[in-house]
Amino acid sequence: MKPRRLTRVRRSVALPQELVEAATRVAPRELRHNLNRLVVVSLEEFVVRRKAAAFEEAMVRMAADPEIRRENARIADEFECAAFDGLPAPPACAGRVLGCH
Repeated sequence: MKPRRLTRVRRSVALPQELVEAATRVAPRELRHNLNRLVVVSLEEFVVRRKAAAFEEAMVRMAADPEIRRENARIADEFECAAFDGLPAPPACAGRVLGCH
């Protein structure tokens, strides 16, 4: 399979000098003298953080959804006794087989 070639987009942006200086000061040594690479890495990190935040927000919404909470409780109940596989099961699990109540 042929490696995918990245397309470059050239944009001219006006950045505040203070921002560039601050970013350069905290950048890893290998990025301090290459503003283009510093901007690319910064945008990549921004995308990762935003995707993680969106995922977290979706999980919070799911955790608050009553229907999803009921389904999770039902699944947890089905597998409760399986958690004791190989260990003495509590009396509440006596006679229960996974998936059969």
